[in-house]
Amino acid sequence: MTRKKPDGSEPLWRDEFSVRAEDERLVTRRQFAKFLTLTSVAMAAGNLWIVVRAWLRKAPEYPRVTVASIGEVPIGGVKLFNYPTPNDPCLLVRTDEQTHVAYSQVCTHLSCAVFFNGESERLECPCHRGSFSVADGSVIAGPPPRRLSRVVLERRGSELVAVRMEV
Repeated sequence: MTRKKPDGSEPLWRDEFSVRAEDERLVTRRQFAKFLTLTSVAMAAGNLWIVVRAWLRKAPEYPRVTVASIGEVPIGGVKLFNYPTPNDPCLLVRTDEQTHVAYSQVCTHLSCAVFFNGESERLECPCHRGSFSVADGSVIAGPPPRRLSRVVLERRGSELVAVRMEV
């Protein structure tokens, strides 16, 4: 039973709740079950479509781009470059005499620019104090949800060539 306001008008919640008691019988249980079943089938078909498209999609073609020459970057030094497109900033770090690693410069948290901190030997994001390992790009601290995308490098003579991205 609904209590009316002292002035005899309908309660406020009645005005805001748009379903009236006489309209409740317009949808039967069978119609509601049919709606739920058809909606579930449509969602399953949509998910199946996504899976099929993922299976049929070709792997992206990455360009081969010369990033640096072997002696260009000093040990503990960094070189900025763009790969695979001019809008994708990356950084190359020379960790020792023979090792060069390259990662996307875009933090996986909120897309801030990542920089190399030589003192801590980490890749750091100044926005929310995220840090990544220089060795493999994995998250060391902070809010980033996943590792940095790695640029796969090949040595061709005296040059380092970017060949693909590993996410």
